[in-house]
Amino acid sequence: MNVEPWALAPTPAMDEVTFKSDTVLSDVHLYTPNQRHLMVRLNGMGQPVFLSQFRLLWNQDGQTDSGVEGGGPGGTHAEEPPPMGACSAESPPRSGRWSEGVSVQAGADTAGQERAGAQLDEDGDLDVVRRPRAASDPDAVGPPRVKVHPVILTQEEDALLGGGAQESSPHNVIQIEHTMATPLEDVGKQVWRGSLLLADYILFQRELFQGRTVLELGAGTGLASIVAATVARTVYCTDVGADLLAMCQRNITLNSHLTAAGGGIVKVKELDWLEDDLCTDPAFPFSWSQEDISDLHEHTTILLAAEVFYDDDLTDALFKTLSRLAHQLKNSCIAILSVEKR
Repeated sequence: MNVEPWALAPTPAMDEVTFKSDTVLSDVHLYTPNQRHLMVRLNGMGQPVFLSQFRLLWNQDGQTDSGVEGGGPGGTHAEEPPPMGACSAESPPRSGRWSEGVSVQAGADTAGQERAGAQLDEDGDLDVVRRPRAASDPDAVGPPRVKVHPVILTQEEDALLGGGAQESSPHNVIQIEHTMATPLEDVGKQVWRGSLLLADYILFQRELFQGRTVLELGAGTGLASIVAATVARTVYCTDVGADLLAMCQRNITLNSHLTAAGGGIVKVKELDWLEDDLCTDPAFPFSWSQEDISDLHEHTTILLAAEVFYDDDLTDALFKTLSRLAHQLKNSCIAILSVEKR
C-alpha cells in the first residue's frame, strides 16, 4: 500500500497518511486496535523507528493456542502443512501498560482450514486463505480496523514502555522495532504478514526446529529468527545493509530474554544474494568469521525465508543462493518459504 513518507512535525500528532507511488506500507502497520504507533527514535538513515509488540498466545500446557484471524486482501502460502495462528500483533497503548485482549489480525485464519483439511495450490504448496476485514464488514470479529495515526513518543514514555513488557510478560511478548512507509529498497525494515505466518509455523512445529541450526534469508526485522531461536540451537539471521542489520540486532537484544530461556543463539550476519561469497571483512560489524562459516556449513539443516518475493531480479538471486547453499551445506536441508499473494 502506497503512502507518503513520514516527516517529523512540530506538533505531537502526525497527519493521517496519504497515498503516493514511491513508498510502500505493510498492512501489519497500517491498522492497529488503538489507532496509532509510537515513534521511539530515528535510525541512521533519518527514518522514524516505531516499537510494536507481538504476543505469543500460550495455553495452560505451555503450547501455543490457535486464533490469529485473517485480515486484509490476498492470502499467504508456505510449503509446509498449515500452522494454527499463534503470533498476534499489538501496538503500545496510550499509557504505560500494554493493552490487553485486543490484537491486530495479522496472520492467517487457519482454524477452519484445520477442520476442512489443508488447502494446496496447483504446485502442491500450502495455501492459507484469509478473508478481508474492514470497518464496514458486518461479520467482522474484534475491533474495527482504522488507519494508523503515528505520534511522537517522549523520552519518559519511551522508558516506561520499554521496561514494562519484559517485566509483565517475559515469555509471551516479542518487541520489534520497525519503520513504516519505506521506499521499496527498505521494505525489510517493516513487519510483513509472511513473517507472522512463518513464526506461527515454527511455534507449531517446534520438534522440527528443536536443537537445529537454522539460516534465515532476508530476515528483515528478525521476528521469525527470534521465534526460531526459542527452540533452535543456533539461528543465522541474515540480510543486507548495515542500517537494517543494526535494527535487526537491536531487536535480537530487545528479546534476549526469550531466546535465552530456550537456549538459542541468534547471530546477525550479512548475506548478499548478489554476491557469491560471504562477507569476511573484520571491519564490518556483521561479517562472518571462519568459525561461523564452518558451523553454518557443517550443521545447518533448515533454511527460512518470509515475504522476500517482490522483485524478479532478487527472486532469481535468492534461488541461485539457495542452489549454492545446497552444494555447500553438509547435511540435507528443508527450505520453508512464506509469501503473501498479491
